Amino acid sequence: MQFALQDLQIALGDRYVEVNPPGNDAPNITLQIDTLTHLSEEGFSIRKEANRIVVTGYDEAGLMYGTLELVEQIKLYGLEGVKPMVRNPYLEMRGPKFNIPLDVRTPSYTDVSDAAQYNIPHIWDFSFWKDYIDTMARYRYNYISLWSLHPFPSLVKVTGYEEVALDDVQRSTVEWKENYNLMAIGFDAPEILENVEVLKRITIDEKIEFWKKVMAYGKRRNIDFHIITWNIFDYGTQGKYGITDDRNNEITKDYFRKSIEQLFVTYPDLAGIGLTTGENMHGASREEKENWAYDTYAKGILDVAKEMPERQFKFIHRQHQSGAKEIAEKFKAVVDADNVEFLFCFKYAKAHVYSATKQPYHEDANYLEQIEGMKTLWGLRNDDTFYFRWGAPDFTREFINNLPYEDVAKGIYFGSDQWIWGRDFLTKNPLTPNQIEVSKHWYQWLLWGRLSYDPTITNERFKGLLAHKFKGINADKLFSAWQNASMVYPLTTGFHWGSLDFQWYIEGCKSRPKQAENETGFHDVNRFISLGVHPKSGNQSIPDYVKMVSNGSTTTLKTPLQVSEELMNVSNSALNVLEEFKATDSRELQFTLNDIKTVSFLGKYYAYKIEGATYLALFRNSNKKEYQDLAVKALENALDFWKQYVHQAMLQNHNPLWTNRVGIVDWIQITEWVKQDIEIAKQ
Repeated sequence: MQFALQDLQIALGDRYVEVNPPGNDAPNITLQIDTLTHLSEEGFSIRKEANRIVVTGYDEAGLMYGTLELVEQIKLYGLEGVKPMVRNPYLEMRGPKFNIPLDVRTPSYTDVSDAAQYNIPHIWDFSFWKDYIDTMARYRYNYISLWSLHPFPSLVKVTGYEEVALDDVQRSTVEWKENYNLMAIGFDAPEILENVEVLKRITIDEKIEFWKKVMAYGKRRNIDFHIITWNIFDYGTQGKYGITDDRNNEITKDYFRKSIEQLFVTYPDLAGIGLTTGENMHGASREEKENWAYDTYAKGILDVAKEMPERQFKFIHRQHQSGAKEIAEKFKAVVDADNVEFLFCFKYAKAHVYSATKQPYHEDANYLEQIEGMKTLWGLRNDDTFYFRWGAPDFTREFINNLPYEDVAKGIYFGSDQWIWGRDFLTKNPLTPNQIEVSKHWYQWLLWGRLSYDPTITNERFKGLLAHKFKGINADKLFSAWQNASMVYPLTTGFHWGSLDFQWYIEGCKSRPKQAENETGFHDVNRFISLGVHPKSGNQSIPDYVKMVSNGSTTTLKTPLQVSEELMNVSNSALNVLEEFKATDSRELQFTLNDIKTVSFLGKYYAYKIEGATYLALFRNSNKKEYQDLAVKALENALDFWKQYVHQAMLQNHNPLWTNRVGIVDWIQITEWVKQDIEIAKQ
């Protein structure tokens, strides 16, 4: 409440009065907790009684959210314009997926990338977590999930395995390769571990105190911490005590089981543990995977649950490379434990939340039938927007409202495997050096957090927030331009569907080489013909369109040329609005306008690329020269707009960027590949 009251005092300014006794004529604000109301946990109400405003929370978290809502209304409408409301959270759990680069010896999936290497020291800086947690609380997130391949050596001292615990924070100085194993194997290669620098001198005991402090601070903002792992990885153990990644190794099983228990013994504010089976369990059947997970993670959580019967725990099991029904049966003892809440986690949109507002993958897996009403965290992966600021409230709201909800939705996590949402390192001449990413991308993170708490928030509220942040601008026009430009992402990815992160990255038009079906990883015009569409996008693929044209039939789907036209329309609409904005002294606004312009050029590139690919496919099918001419013309236009995209992007962003899933994204190099599309069409 001190956190929320500080914001309230700032909002009230000179009108702030610490004590305002009842009966005084001045406006009076009363903040109270009342569990005997129609509110639920984290819920709040705001009501007006004559000159009195009463904020009621079901609990402290609800009162904090209610006070933050009051603060926002005062900023936007003034004290006199505060509107009564009642709100309960739509989704109970709302949190980021944070792949955490703790140390070269205990890496995350994302560690072999610029984003991770830059952020290792910031992970051990409390000022980062303070800013991050405060920001996420204002956006209504209430938990943080830290994802690591094997975090235990950097976080705990395990009884019987004390020498595994790691002092200091290290980073490799190796000359990294471009691409590493997609299953996160080999991150402990000799050249990586033998060439290191010490970033911070710190003992394991000091590390433990650091993370206790971070978790306690989160608790004071209604934010719980969960640690989620992939398995079986033994990074950081260096073979001590005979620990290996062999699933039949009884020492390894014992080490993992005791590590799970030790996490909760060490960290009183740790809310839960989560796991993934299968990433490093080659050749194992589903049953063998779950047997190992039960013998380690399940037994570990049951040990500590029995040891601390007064404490509540969450146990998260991803349904990934395994089956939900088998998991539920195997982990029945955990499901039935009085003080353990068992949650499933499902990769709802594969790696691209910005693809379509409806997703088919839970349906394809008969997932809802398998879990039989058990609660789920829907995984919303954003491996699309790393450079540019995104903001489409209509898309976000519709997406959230389409999530399977009744009886099954516990909440969401939103985050990336190609990115560390730590501190910004891409911006040239930033307004704030080392700005936290969730502040740079404030609108995107605010939308997913606030709309997950309350999907009824209207666009008028978001326009109000834009008007307050960017004084003097036409908020309606900025809202429209930003939303239109942001739709470039789902319109393109909904048509050109590489479902996993290594299969498609839109800001670089790249994947791994194998998935691009060439040596570079660039998705050329041939790949735009051959790659299919998102199953729920309502789009028609290029091969199906060519067949339709050939046989003279029709379709209710959006044809490739209609997708191209839609991309052109949203991009032109954004660019037309931007022309009305004058030069500004606000660097934050200038950064935002530049991103909108950049993404609009990218949208026009993809519009022409899809058009060119469509005509090229028609030419190959019919051998009609006019189709080839149209393809060449479209791809020449695509090249023009790719060049404009690169020019605009590099005005304020560093290039190239090394990512862990699609390798090096070098816009200058990619330009040469874009040129080759024209030659492909001419030939």
